Amino acid sequence: MPLAIWWIRRDLRLSDNAALKAALRDGFAPLPLFILDPRLLDNHFTSPRRLGFLFANLRALAADLEARGAYLLVRRGDPLVVLRRVLAESGAVRIYAEEDYTPYARRRDARVARDLPLVQVLGLTVHHPTSVRKPDGSPYTVFTPFSKAWKALPLPLAGAGTPLPTPWPSLPRLAGDPLPEIPPPAAFPAGEAAAQARLRAFLAAAVYDYAEARNRLDRDGTSRLSPYLRFGLLSARQVVQAAQEALTRAADPAARRSVETFINELIWREFYHSILYHFPQVARMAFRPDYRDLPWRTAPHDRQAWQEGRTGYPIVDACMRQLRQEGWMHNRGRMIVASFLVKDLLINWQDGERWFMQNLIDGDIAANNGGWQWVAGTGTDAAPYFRLFNPVLQSRKFDPEGHFIRRYLPELAVLPTEYLHAPWQMPREVQERFGVRIGRDYPAPLVDHEMARARALAVFRRSE
Repeated sequence: MPLAIWWIRRDLRLSDNAALKAALRDGFAPLPLFILDPRLLDNHFTSPRRLGFLFANLRALAADLEARGAYLLVRRGDPLVVLRRVLAESGAVRIYAEEDYTPYARRRDARVARDLPLVQVLGLTVHHPTSVRKPDGSPYTVFTPFSKAWKALPLPLAGAGTPLPTPWPSLPRLAGDPLPEIPPPAAFPAGEAAAQARLRAFLAAAVYDYAEARNRLDRDGTSRLSPYLRFGLLSARQVVQAAQEALTRAADPAARRSVETFINELIWREFYHSILYHFPQVARMAFRPDYRDLPWRTAPHDRQAWQEGRTGYPIVDACMRQLRQEGWMHNRGRMIVASFLVKDLLINWQDGERWFMQNLIDGDIAANNGGWQWVAGTGTDAAPYFRLFNPVLQSRKFDPEGHFIRRYLPELAVLPTEYLHAPWQMPREVQERFGVRIGRDYPAPLVDHEMARARALAVFRRSE
């Protein structure tokens, strides 16, 4: 068989892999190649935890390939230079890759395609960003009509097409570079099998209570699939197809609504990829021009307190410490802490966007940027600027007994629930009784929420 390079990027799986299947369908023996691109391994958005997860999953993929008689070739360097060398060394005549939509990926791939025989295929999303458009051909910038148009398109079936070869076609044995040794995150086991198991477990039970449980910080009500989708341990269409099948098994209207809510979250992912594709400038600035020059505060002390979980608001601090400890944060928590940084502290949303990317295992430019701009009110389909999260009310509603706060703020674990959400309101004698002095054992609030709310509203109103 003629040889082609299967250039692996964000598709660390064998099942339902569009690039791999395209190579096989066209009659090529696929040589699996992953490139350690210095531009992606070391920049201001790099997360050691995310790299640890990536490398653990590359090792798992290598083991899966070896079980089929193949191997994973890893090379470090500029992608164009590496690909040119591997083509020459191996005798491969074509390169297959799953299309990516970040500004850097599109520039990289256009550069490669100008010089080398690169074939890109759809796989990162269910539908290509150019497939979900308004009747006049322009892209959607509001989620609801986007989701309706998305749902109206036929759903491509996962698993359809060319089967994987057993054994793998013969490959030339080329020398590679070692993967860096970075500890993987404990909360997310590596490998395609682990991703599939997590998807099956979620869709067997928790998805049917998802509409309510997903917002509770004190419950395990989310899918926790985001790291696996981020690196393509699961394909987007695998997850959507499995969710559609779960929908047919829903026992009642409430369970059906929950599954539909989960599917809508997957469509939000597609929406933000579409926005990044059609409006790549959002990676550098606010989508809305009128909010590109807001007078943000330069407050390094406040920013650091937010990063370290020392704001004096327990729900904010618990979420931020979850991020520091696990490299992951509950989605409700992401909204709460983002609103606090942008609206209560009046610090640029891009500072928060960067911090999340530097710490999240599932950090994805499209979804992270979209989420931050939604909360800040600066993006497409954004929450209006006057929507500010009250951290105390959010805490009482989504962690009513304080189990989440106690888990991540052990210094407050002894407090009665009535004082846990706003401990600065404790009388002095209560602080003494429980050994939690505000300002000594736990910080006083960085800012008064009502004052901060009025300040933020005034700033945003002036920019309308």
